[in-house]
Amino acid sequence: MSTFKLPQLSYSYDALESVLDKETMTIHHQRHHQAYVDNLNIALEQAAEKDPDLESILQRVSEYSPAVRNNGGGHFNHSLFWEILSPQPKLHPEGKLDEEIIKTFGSLEDLKAEMKKAGLGQFGSGWVWLYVKFSGSLAICSTPNQDNPMMDILSVNRGVPILGIDVWEHAYYLSYQNKRADYLDLFWSVLDWSSVEIKYEEALSKIRS
Repeated sequence: MSTFKLPQLSYSYDALESVLDKETMTIHHQRHHQAYVDNLNIALEQAAEKDPDLESILQRVSEYSPAVRNNGGGHFNHSLFWEILSPQPKLHPEGKLDEEIIKTFGSLEDLKAEMKKAGLGQFGSGWVWLYVKFSGSLAICSTPNQDNPMMDILSVNRGVPILGIDVWEHAYYLSYQNKRADYLDLFWSVLDWSSVEIKYEEALSKIRS
């Protein structure tokens, strides 16, 4: 039976203080993410699911209950979110990813502007994604709640996410209150592009296999 666990962070809760305060990080990881993990395990136990691969489950999430969709998405999305943050981030992409960003969006600054626009346009809770479409090209979208481009319940914007920005209020409210735009602007100063580059290569491999 699948039993998922809360991933450990590779940095301390106060390591991203320039953007995300210690209290927000602690609550976000220990309470919100832990709740998604716990509820996902319960939902999968009720479904008698034996598949240990969360990505596989999300790719056919339409076969499952809303509890699997919401909590499976919550676990996957947050795990990706923690992995791409760093107190000593690489602030500019290089190589293939940089080339594709320029080809698709014009520049890194244009990509940031498009993601900010998507983040501000997401009504209520949700996420903003940079993802690799099944054609291999890059695209940006937003999704409500804990949905992501991997899920088969989406009719458009399907692909493999490589960068996600959490725009649920619990991700930023203690520091920014209702100023989501400020959070979206400062997010880039703790985004580690080296991690996104790795996820980009992994996404391309998955699409090609």
